[in-house]
Amino acid sequence: MSARTSPAEAFEKIPTVLFGHAPEAAAALAREVRDLILARRAAGRPTVLGLATGSTPVPFYRELIRLHKEEGLSFHDVITFNLDEYYGLERTHRESYFRFMQEQLFAHIDLQPDNIHLPDGTVPLDEVFAHCAAYEAAIEAAGGVDLQILGIGRTGHIGFNEPGSSRDSLTRLLPLDPLTRLDAAADFLGGENVPRFAITMGVGTILRARKLVMMAWGGNKAGIIAKAIEGPETEAVSASFLQSHPDARAFLDKGASSALTRIRLPWLVGRAEWTPAETRRAVLWLALKEKKPVLKLRDNEYNEHGMAELLTRYGNAYHLNIEVFNRQQQTITGWPGGKPNADDTSRPERAAPFPKTVLVLAPEPQDDVLGMGSTIERLVTQGHDVHICYMTGGDLRVTDAEAIRFARVLLETAEQDSDLWKEQISYARGILSEIETKGPFGDPPARLRHLKALIRRGEARDAAISLGVKPSQIRFLDLPFYTEGRYRQFRLSPQDATATGSVLATLRPHQIYITGASADPSSVQGMAFAAFRSAWDARAGHNWQEHCRIWLYRSHQSEYEPHEIQMAIPMSPDQLSQKLSAVQKFQSHTLPDLLDGERNRHTARTYDALGTAEYEAIEAFRRWKS
Repeated sequence: MSARTSPAEAFEKIPTVLFGHAPEAAAALAREVRDLILARRAAGRPTVLGLATGSTPVPFYRELIRLHKEEGLSFHDVITFNLDEYYGLERTHRESYFRFMQEQLFAHIDLQPDNIHLPDGTVPLDEVFAHCAAYEAAIEAAGGVDLQILGIGRTGHIGFNEPGSSRDSLTRLLPLDPLTRLDAAADFLGGENVPRFAITMGVGTILRARKLVMMAWGGNKAGIIAKAIEGPETEAVSASFLQSHPDARAFLDKGASSALTRIRLPWLVGRAEWTPAETRRAVLWLALKEKKPVLKLRDNEYNEHGMAELLTRYGNAYHLNIEVFNRQQQTITGWPGGKPNADDTSRPERAAPFPKTVLVLAPEPQDDVLGMGSTIERLVTQGHDVHICYMTGGDLRVTDAEAIRFARVLLETAEQDSDLWKEQISYARGILSEIETKGPFGDPPARLRHLKALIRRGEARDAAISLGVKPSQIRFLDLPFYTEGRYRQFRLSPQDATATGSVLATLRPHQIYITGASADPSSVQGMAFAAFRSAWDARAGHNWQEHCRIWLYRSHQSEYEPHEIQMAIPMSPDQLSQKLSAVQKFQSHTLPDLLDGERNRHTARTYDALGTAEYEAIEAFRRWKS
């Protein structure tokens, strides 16, 4: 099947379907599965599905469950084969893919137990080869996979086919890439607990399926998605081998598709709509590609890169360069809350009112300081009324080791006066007993989760205070979707929006800062943003909303591209140092790749390359409009 169904898709070697949001894609794919099951059943043949795990397929599985419960779709004659399983995990382990599938799908539909197939991660090492061969034989005996569902990892892997996997590889045991293990660290309550090996279908096994659909949500995977779909077929990106399959497709949401050429560089695949935003994107891209400041771009460089029409509109490069340079320059401000008594015509924020009531929403503790720690300090210093609201407790990121350390310190302190500290001794011993009973991978009881939340809460409070925020203006919402769930199993309820809305109604802020708008919808950030959006929409029409601006920041997601940035807050070396000091208040869980400030330095270097003033680092924001 040719991927080139229109000029706009000329660079795409895998047919790609774009959706506004992940639930739309999940519903469309679920309908295809329904139609496939019914067609195969009418022909007297079972349907063989290849299934994936991770957060990506969760919306899809929930839609299959809905089709079963609300529309009567039966799975009694469906046969399933899962892509992979961690090696060394019992099937009852909370992070085993067998348990994942039971909780996410199998326990909710009428699939026959004998028709469910997953690799067994407990097979003795000397029996793994035979087990993998038997798995291949079972797929062949079932008639082959009719439709294989795939996600994609940040290394470009499908299944656990890490970089280096050949296109002919079969089901086997292999080591996991360090980045893959890092991504799984939160699920396993620490990177040290993530298995180092997995059993996976091979690339060759996957490619034998009659149809393939690869799904991806959120901007963090946009780069690797573009490599898989538009780059060369290579063992460095196993998903790229889907390019040669006769019936493979990619289903993407807005975030995941953002690096595709037709989205990122539309003027290269057809006639672009030269809006001011598109013009800015094109000129900045050209400047970075040519490694020249914006003001040094020439007519011939525009013509050589498909922008002759844009150049015609402006007459020549000179006028175009000046307009775009000025707009980029105007995103830079040292006054994130607006500069009082100043002409704000070309500034990102309004001068009035002053001071402003500012609400910073952090889905998890640390999101705020990672994404905008220096901006928080600037807002406080400039006299604004800054409130930080942590939407979840963050306890799922706190390791048992931190809870053990706290309990032991409390126990040693209390035992010095055991008569007065009986309750504290009982509490500390109870925590230690719960940790020992559940083991390294058991589900933590409510009391242990509460303690971990308190540990994280203390770190968040210390970090915020170090940035100048008053203790009385630090709030913890403990949204139910988080306190009652765990990673990949979060579900929003009306209470999440209600709790978020109560903060909005109380503060009636002039500015709101939040992250998660382009995150994976199943992630904490994605779920928290959905709760905020519901709360915001529920209050539509309130007078204060008309005067409130919402600014989006990035926490541990990849930073905004220069054309996306609408407010850039520069930092001096001392200001960056202060921010990093606040980040380091979080000792119970850290993200090593974000502790050195390099992401903020990179943004500053990009601005410098475009010809603006040189800064040590920059925090970036863009406006959100409901």
